[in-house]
Amino acid sequence: MTEIVDVGLLSTTFLTLFVIMDPPGTVPVFLALTSTMTARQRRVAARQATAVAFGVILAFTLFGQYILDFLHISVPALQLSGGLLLLLVAMELLTGKQEEPGSSPNGVNVALVPLGTPLLAGPGAIVAAMLAVQDVEGPPGWVAIGVALVGVHLVLWAAMRFAGVIHRVLGDGGTTLVTRIAGLLLAAIAVQLMADAVFAFVDMHY
Repeated sequence: MTEIVDVGLLSTTFLTLFVIMDPPGTVPVFLALTSTMTARQRRVAARQATAVAFGVILAFTLFGQYILDFLHISVPALQLSGGLLLLLVAMELLTGKQEEPGSSPNGVNVALVPLGTPLLAGPGAIVAAMLAVQDVEGPPGWVAIGVALVGVHLVLWAAMRFAGVIHRVLGDGGTTLVTRIAGLLLAAIAVQLMADAVFAFVDMHY
């Protein structure tokens, strides 16, 4: 019987993306960015953020290397730019800017930017998906990649969909505390991304 799915590639791709995209760690950041939304708006935001992240990851999975080659962009450059964007978001969380009325321009949907990308579909996840494609051998490999992508994003959606339950448990004070901690951790992740990119640049040129 012909193998339908590459189980090994499926498991490694799913686990790698799960660790990088970190669904549990997304919850406090999601709560912070949607703190002024109603429960219904938060559910819509969860769907939109998941859809955007899935679309971005899928596009780079299929065409990522071609896009970077066409624009003459290296992977470290993508990683460094993503780190800078995450650092800006982290600063807003740490200073409470996101909680101030009118802090976001009219028409800006936080579910799309910065939540969908670069928080969920960030440089780490994009690069991981692009590297996974290099291990594809025939249709079973592509099925494995597809199932892994769908599985990870379903977990992400579930984590954000039920973030409201966590908000009710924590209360406003607890949510604010978690928001500040999330900002601190996000800043550390951003700095690590930029540091890794700098070392990668050095390795490329020396």
